[in-house]
Amino acid sequence: MGRTMIKYPNGNTFLAHKNPSATIKATPTISHSKRGMTLEEAINAANTFYLDRQIAVIHKKPTPINIVNVAYPKRAAAKINEAYFAQASTTDYNGIYRGFYIDFDAKETQNKTAIPLANFHEHQIKHLDAIIKQNGIGFVIIKFAVYNESFVLPATDVITFWQQSQNGGRKSIPYQYIKEHGFIISAGLIPELPYLKAVDALIAQQLN
Repeated sequence: MGRTMIKYPNGNTFLAHKNPSATIKATPTISHSKRGMTLEEAINAANTFYLDRQIAVIHKKPTPINIVNVAYPKRAAAKINEAYFAQASTTDYNGIYRGFYIDFDAKETQNKTAIPLANFHEHQIKHLDAIIKQNGIGFVIIKFAVYNESFVLPATDVITFWQQSQNGGRKSIPYQYIKEHGFIISAGLIPELPYLKAVDALIAQQLN
């Protein structure tokens, strides 16, 4: 199967399979071993569950791309040969839950003691800060793969650590801090990752 060249806004490139029915995705910066569903798959499955039962409307944000080179090997088929990401992405998910606008990112790490702040980007931090200033519910779902534990960590905590790191502070958020200040997502059956229970606790905290 052929491959498609995709270019980031900063000029870097990566190759993706040229399958016109497939979604174009960037190659992850961190490799993770398979242990059941990936974090993204678990969140997507939970979102489908919530939508089907009219609990919440939450979707993964599409990443806009500009297509610059398309081949037509067959009359009824087109293949993307080259495309550019139109802009830097913000966070992974957004939607409405209990009348609240929620906006969040998902991060997974193999690190045992902390999640490196290198997993976050400045535009994501600025976006989460803007959400908080508009009284939205912003957070990050963080999975420590080695423990198979996932947490909802308020965006305010992530922003604070990021700002401190820019002024010479530590370059990661400790696992112990996340365990003490975040909200653990207890494993479920259907959905496997019922993260809105942890979001309920976050909302209750912010309303008090």
